[in-house]
Amino acid sequence: MMRSLFSGVSGLKNHQTRMDVIGHNISNVNTYGYKTTRVTFQDMLSQTIAGAAKPEENKGGVNPKQVGLGMTVASIDRLFTQGSLQTTGNQTDLAISGDGFFVVAEGDKHYYTRAGNFALDRDGLLVNPANGLRVQGWMAGTNERGEKVVNASGTPEDLIIPVYGKVEAKETSYIKYKCNLDSKMSVVPSNATDRMRASAGVTTNIDIYDKVGNPHRLTMTFWKTAPNQWTASAAVTDAMGQVTLDVPSSANQPNSPNPSSRMNLRFSPEGRLIAVSDESSPDELNQGDLSVNASYRITGDPTVRTIRLDLGKAGLVEGITQYSSPSTTKAVEQDGYSMGYMEAFNIDDSGVITGVYTNGTRQTVGQIATAVFTNPMGLTASGENLYEMSNNSGLANIGPASEAGRGKIVAGTLEMSNVDLSEQFTDMIITQRGFQANSRTITTSDQMLQELINLKR
Repeated sequence: MMRSLFSGVSGLKNHQTRMDVIGHNISNVNTYGYKTTRVTFQDMLSQTIAGAAKPEENKGGVNPKQVGLGMTVASIDRLFTQGSLQTTGNQTDLAISGDGFFVVAEGDKHYYTRAGNFALDRDGLLVNPANGLRVQGWMAGTNERGEKVVNASGTPEDLIIPVYGKVEAKETSYIKYKCNLDSKMSVVPSNATDRMRASAGVTTNIDIYDKVGNPHRLTMTFWKTAPNQWTASAAVTDAMGQVTLDVPSSANQPNSPNPSSRMNLRFSPEGRLIAVSDESSPDELNQGDLSVNASYRITGDPTVRTIRLDLGKAGLVEGITQYSSPSTTKAVEQDGYSMGYMEAFNIDDSGVITGVYTNGTRQTVGQIATAVFTNPMGLTASGENLYEMSNNSGLANIGPASEAGRGKIVAGTLEMSNVDLSEQFTDMIITQRGFQANSRTITTSDQMLQELINLKR
């Protein structure tokens, strides 16, 4: 039989494979997260009729004589170029802008996908609703200061977003003060009554919370007692007796044994807070963080509660100041709150999930994990927009988005297929012509064989 006959057969078979790939690409033109594939060809082994000969003294070298035996598929490559992002407005629809994959799991089995059409199931788990695979990430934990933080160096786990779940009340332990005390205000005599001090001074209020979330009003009153010096006292609604103000003797000693009902604030001639001290003790802070511990007891509860009042840093303009400007001193921040329910959540570009609660607080719930591979083209497609690691993909490098080469997460969008229809239709024409040409090789070879048979007539 003629070699060209089998060469033509190999061409037909492999162009059919290329057509299969093109058809698969076109059928997935609207599949979220789909990555187009391409086929490359290479020639098969050649039959050597005569080998090469080296040059000799009286004649030159001779090239080898070889006849090719057809072609075969060299590779079927998956192209992980970026697809366009389509806005959906659905908060659980996620897309990756850049490199990386979402990590989803079925038990201990992990898969990787670019399709981020996720949703919440009845238990609050973030899942792929098409197959129930659970999105992997890290749930937030509570640190020593009571803050919700994510440890992204741990093992990824299932993500639960407790929509309408409760957040427990938190007792106020910290208040930050800012702004200005007017330097033009008159000095209040030391023997003035509390009513005179309040009318001639500056008063600021803020609501604080106890351990079960009950609000109480903390009132701070500041009055000028000397040039560049002010005195302050505190009061809390429902408090038993006076609120004591205790200036720590050093930054390393948070509780001083010399509480007082008042504190003194000393300013530099330039209007910057430079020291805070107890009125009835030598305790004074004049460097670093200037803070005071306010202690009180609520009627009916013998527990002594303490709140750290942050007045600013010594010599800086970030806390309380004394400039010739209207007094605007106020408490700008406190860390307590009542019980609340999660009413919404959002996801930022690093995959951090933040819950929004009815009590006005926002807390970190968790963080979505993403993975990158040294050779993503080496991943094995498993269907359902999923990939698995292979011997040539490399291990999954799992971590937060927007770090170490991982792309950022865009919430409320989905990544479209990166199939280019114009390119696919052009390849379809080329493939069709290649198929036709190979079929002509077979028919022509058949005609030649027919002529050979006819020689016997």
